[in-house]
Amino acid sequence: MNKQINVRLPGTILISAKTYAEEHGFSSIQELIKEAIREKLFEQPEISKEELALVRKLVEASEKKNLYGTEEQLFKKLKTR
Repeated sequence: MNKQINVRLPGTILISAKTYAEEHGFSSIQELIKEAIREKLFEQPEISKEELALVRKLVEASEKKNLYGTEEQLFKKLKTR
């Protein structure tokens, strides 16, 4: 079960995080934060930034062509292969 937390950041860090997330293919600051925590906890990220960017492109292309409907449906399909 996922839990929600709130994080307060100084304005300069928030701006830098937004810029970094956009430049490195993260869909949001939340995704960047989750990835940073994974890296700290597990040392090896589950997915590289380049792979994440490719997955996001795949999701976007699939949504445009309505191949699997929602992002959740697409990921379910990808997990079965």
